[in-house]
Amino acid sequence: MARQKGIIKLKGTIGDITFYKTQDGHLAREKGGIEASRIASDPAFQRTRENGSEFGRAGKAGKLLRTALRPLLLNSADGRMVSRLTQRMVKVIQMDAVSDRGLRNVIDGEIELVLGFEFNIRGKLGTSLFAPYTSTIDRVAGTLAVAIPSFVPANMIAAPSGTTHFKVISGGAAIDFTGESYEVATSETAILPWDATATAVINLSNAVTASSTHPMVLALGVEFYQQINGQMYPLKNGAFNPLSIVAVDGGV
Repeated sequence: MARQKGIIKLKGTIGDITFYKTQDGHLAREKGGIEASRIASDPAFQRTRENGSEFGRAGKAGKLLRTALRPLLLNSADGRMVSRLTQRMVKVIQMDAVSDRGLRNVIDGEIELVLGFEFNIRGKLGTSLFAPYTSTIDRVAGTLAVAIPSFVPANMIAAPSGTTHFKVISGGAAIDFTGESYEVATSETAILPWDATATAVINLSNAVTASSTHPMVLALGVEFYQQINGQMYPLKNGAFNPLSIVAVDGGV
């Protein structure tokens, strides 16, 4: 991989060189590699096929989780979140100790490894929200909840420059990774002033089907706003809104 320099940037293929654009700039690389038909059938590439199968399974699992939490992710995700989540799901699958290599999956793996995943690397929950909170998943009742005692926003929330208001958001999902389906519920506070006035106690509860047997995940985040002439505007289009998975229950 080489970086393109100069005024004119190329896109496409010339001879054996492919020119393309990424988040890291305009790059170029030489065509090459092994034919797909050989990888699909040659015994020498058995490990490659197994790794590819599990990577594809991780990608599908990550997409399902993203889709379930999409109402929250619309304003709280960075450009590389998809690839970072896929990498985390690969680790989940690799913890499957019962399936043959190439057949390992999320259900028999350790879905708890997604705990603490930050959907927006530019604004992490751990460096944005310092107010103590408790997160609970009650599988029998079907509730995924967050409780935050009263706190002073200016002291306990590290907000980007220009912030005048904020709100706390949460979402809980029960995800069937085998059937590729999910159930999700979300909740949020009102838009609150980011100042030295203590908030009321915050309780956010998300209800899904009681006694679900599927893995459950609970996400918590903060959205920042700027008030201008009485109107609330998402601050910098949500570039620094944190969202993190704060509780996981692997299912039964």
